[in-house]
Amino acid sequence: MPGNEITRLQQIVARFRGKKILVLGEVMLDEYVWGRVSRISPEAPVPVVEVERVSHMPGGAANGAVNVASLGGKVLLAGVVGTDKTAEKLVSLLLDVGVNTRGLKVVDGRRTTLKTRVVAHDQQVVRVDREVRDPIDEAVADEIIAYIRASIADVDVLLISDYAKGVSVPGLLKEGIAAATELGKPVVVDPKGADFSKYKGATVITPNLSEVIAVANGDLSDEAVLVEAGRTMLREVGCEAVLITRGGDGMSLFEQHGIVTHVPTWARSVYDVTGAGDTVVATLALALAAHAELVDSARIANVAAGVVVGKVGTASVTMEELMGALERMAASGVSAIS
Repeated sequence: MPGNEITRLQQIVARFRGKKILVLGEVMLDEYVWGRVSRISPEAPVPVVEVERVSHMPGGAANGAVNVASLGGKVLLAGVVGTDKTAEKLVSLLLDVGVNTRGLKVVDGRRTTLKTRVVAHDQQVVRVDREVRDPIDEAVADEIIAYIRASIADVDVLLISDYAKGVSVPGLLKEGIAAATELGKPVVVDPKGADFSKYKGATVITPNLSEVIAVANGDLSDEAVLVEAGRTMLREVGCEAVLITRGGDGMSLFEQHGIVTHVPTWARSVYDVTGAGDTVVATLALALAAHAELVDSARIANVAAGVVVGKVGTASVTMEELMGALERMAASGVSAIS
């Protein structure tokens, strides 16, 4: 019965509080320039945005860390920042929500990634990226590895948030995954790109459809093709599970021994998918930290994503919002499973 199922998921969410997650990856600052449009520029056929306010949110791996904190978890964050004002603002925002930033290494001369989105009438007009994608130096990678090895025994899960901006280099990921698995800690990965070999040994990876295309031989709307792609990724990465996020079609979880579970989407309205992947992996990591089965962890992550896409801009979901969403599902008789 859906009611019993929802109760079980709520009990898992209640156990999120106090679980400790180590987040590794590319951090960034998301800047939002909010305004309104009432005319077109006489200089070019583009809208003139009259700015009303500017806001900032942690983005990338930093948004994953914020999601962990907002869901009641404790979080350590490892990555790199520069010596600029962007880094100062980012660290300040992270400290405000209780994120431990001692794992952020400061690299002289490296720009902290800043993504500026201009939004008018709740619609994004343009995005401007200022970043460096060069791989970090080996010495910096070694510093982060040392931090992971010193911290991993005290955390429940390692969460890797790869945004392909130079931090998630193969050697660092290999050492980080090894440090976690040596102590029996689950490793959750939000991957990027087509080469997933660097995530070998992870517990679960969460590619989206565009990232699955590289291994798919055919139309991903065909369930047989999707299933074969998922099983291929599972085999090649050597992980326990692959969770493919499929946007409006929900998620598909591929586990060892051929088990495939399709999780239908649960989003009452979709305003902005920015950062939804961060919410998925943060929730997944906390559920695994709470000793939930993979399939229940995926179901809870799916509901959390349904909450966050109803918000404009980079956003996080709170434990109260997640519990409320599960309560509404129970009241409506909707199941969280296929």
